Amino acid sequence: MTTWRDTPTTTIAIDGTTFAYRELGAGSGVPVVLLHHFTAVLNDWDPAIVDGLAAEHRVIAFDNRGVGGTGSRVPHDIERMGADAIAFIRALGLEQVDLFGFSLGGAVAQMVALQAPDLVRRMVLAGTGPRGGGGIWKMPFIVGGAYAKAFATRKDPRHFLFFPRDRAGRAAAEEYFARLGERTQDRDRPISRQAALAQLRAITTAGLHAPDDLSAITVPVLVANGDHDLMVASEHSADMARRLPDAKLVVYPDSGHGGVFQHHEKFVPEVLAFLAD
Repeated sequence: MTTWRDTPTTTIAIDGTTFAYRELGAGSGVPVVLLHHFTAVLNDWDPAIVDGLAAEHRVIAFDNRGVGGTGSRVPHDIERMGADAIAFIRALGLEQVDLFGFSLGGAVAQMVALQAPDLVRRMVLAGTGPRGGGGIWKMPFIVGGAYAKAFATRKDPRHFLFFPRDRAGRAAAEEYFARLGERTQDRDRPISRQAALAQLRAITTAGLHAPDDLSAITVPVLVANGDHDLMVASEHSADMARRLPDAKLVVYPDSGHGGVFQHHEKFVPEVLAFLAD
């Protein structure tokens, strides 16, 4: 079977904008569509998770508007990001999907479920919280601090944002980045400065927004996070799980925003069981 490292990038035109995506897996059931984090492009999906899901499901990952290989400009609000995700899914001719949203992608997944509830069968929301969650206004300061540390140490900021700075966290970070580096050809374009700033604005705006009525999302949802998330407080994941009518919360110990990457050996079977339930 083709692995994430070797999956070719293809494109589809939607209302004049070219969307870049990759697809793998041989599952004949409902496809799993992946929605990614702040500043991420296709190259930033963890092969351990994508290949694990693709062993049993058709998996589709794409760059949303203005990100990586997709044209146009990043919207300044997550509602539009959700509408663009809906347009992409429907352009592929899909009538129903499962969504896996990580971080910002989890916020976008909630917008998809609220705007097009008929399109979603199940959702996995990792490292994310509900719109209107307190403390999101701190995000620019948290990100800025991580970028300063990254510049000083010549490391990727995710070393400081995703993983705890203890021995286990450092080891998990090194293994994660080694997996991200497995793909050496047909790599995606890095995110532009404009796109990153637009995403950050959308995140902070969402944090100050009135809370959504999550009781309207009636599909089963798996909520996952680390127990010490610096970017989206772990308490927000717990709050979101309480407000969703049919949700299960999984919290991984001694981990942070990237807890699902650090604990991928537990997370992937958890997701597969949830999607098959």
